[in-house]
Amino acid sequence: MIKPLADRVVLKIIEAEETTKSGIILAGATKEKPHVARVIAVGPGGMVDGKEVKMQLSEGDKVIFSKYAGTEVKYEEEEYIIVRQDDVLAVIE
Repeated sequence: MIKPLADRVVLKIIEAEETTKSGIILAGATKEKPHVARVIAVGPGGMVDGKEVKMQLSEGDKVIFSKYAGTEVKYEEEEYIIVRQDDVLAVIE
């Protein structure tokens, strides 16, 4: 299990749809890397860079994150991205 520190969040990318809403099948090269993910783990927050950070995300949240954010890691054959909470742009409800 990956346990993030401070204001970091572990995300698992949700794979892009293979077809458009109109039913057109997309080729692999045509699909853009998705920026939607599921929150797997959340750090405790606390003092970060001299400021108090309160974590607003929870495990299981579906989120949109910044395009160039985070560090990609592979753990037990699964790929994850570790980002700062600030790199998460929105929660999808």
